[in-house]
Amino acid sequence: MEIQEMIQQIVRQDIEKLILSNPKTKNFPYRKMTIRPMLIQNHRMMQMERFTDKQAFHENIEPGDLAQALQHALQQEYTQLDGFTKEATYLIKISKKGKVLFKKRPRTGENMAKAQDKTPAGQNRQKHYVLPAELAPQPLIDLGVVTPNGQVIASRYDKFKQINRLIELIGESIEPQTRALRIIDFGCGKSYLTFVLYYYLTEIRGIEVHMTGLDLKADVIENCRQIASRYAYGNLHFEIGDIAAYQPEGPVDMVISLHACDTATDYALYNAMRWQTQRIFSVPCCQHELAGQMKKQSDGTLTQHGLLKQRFAALLTDALRADLLAAQGYRVDALEFIDMEHSPKNLLLRAVKTGTADVKAKERVEQAMRQYQVEPTLYRLLYAEAKQL
Repeated sequence: MEIQEMIQQIVRQDIEKLILSNPKTKNFPYRKMTIRPMLIQNHRMMQMERFTDKQAFHENIEPGDLAQALQHALQQEYTQLDGFTKEATYLIKISKKGKVLFKKRPRTGENMAKAQDKTPAGQNRQKHYVLPAELAPQPLIDLGVVTPNGQVIASRYDKFKQINRLIELIGESIEPQTRALRIIDFGCGKSYLTFVLYYYLTEIRGIEVHMTGLDLKADVIENCRQIASRYAYGNLHFEIGDIAAYQPEGPVDMVISLHACDTATDYALYNAMRWQTQRIFSVPCCQHELAGQMKKQSDGTLTQHGLLKQRFAALLTDALRADLLAAQGYRVDALEFIDMEHSPKNLLLRAVKTGTADVKAKERVEQAMRQYQVEPTLYRLLYAEAKQL
């Protein structure tokens, strides 16, 4: 059987992933290449990613051009192709003398695992990620989430999974763009999500993005700046600053607030609403404010025990935030974006600007405030101080 026939057997199947490895020459710059299907602006493409020791380079091709690309790669560049489809695994291997080995095996639990990301012992293997470990951008290697050979570091598996899920949820909300997207990431920290989202939107989705990460820690921001410079992420900027006082240079299309502590989340949401931001993604953290305001009520079972009071106050905080967003013309979803085993801080508030205010939402907020004798920061910012946006 000729190589062309072997390749045709593979490309006619429902491909999950292809891996080309073992370069024909020692000085060939790309140690391996992976290929997988991807939906880009509702159009199916094949993404080719070539890996050097330190960087990854991408190219998207039409599915109809895949066979020709594989044939060229096996004739000129690599000596091995591992293919994973829905029904079978394939191997094409070329010896030093030019002899071609071809194997096909039905999918089993053992060889299916080879097509999946390796995860720590005891974890369920996950088959589909927006950005599998072997396709992770180089900054995630620098930040200690993925190894240079494309494996998730065991202690960072939870972080890796959270990032992928957030990228998936954010990506679903973005339609084809006719202009650059402007994104602010409040409290970016080490910027795991910031870097991956920038990479995903620019390299995979082909969207022009101007993105700013904001944090109070000067050393963290400096490290992020160095990483962005190293990989020529020209429209990704990092600034030292406080969420409450930040003023953007122009309109903002998306605000991200990941684990901004306590009332910092309120300031992030307030700024987003004040700027008429179209999309908001917020994962709240450490909601202590209302628990400190609540008085113990003789007839209130939810305030009798400290631990239960804290948990109830946290839920109430986010429920009020959701209603306050709705009152300002946002459609709001409260999502458990990741399993509790991967992070206890697993609530995501996703808000999309519709311009149609929920007229009863503010009433619900004020009723709850009277009932529990609280005044959340976000309400005060919107109404007590700013009156109304």
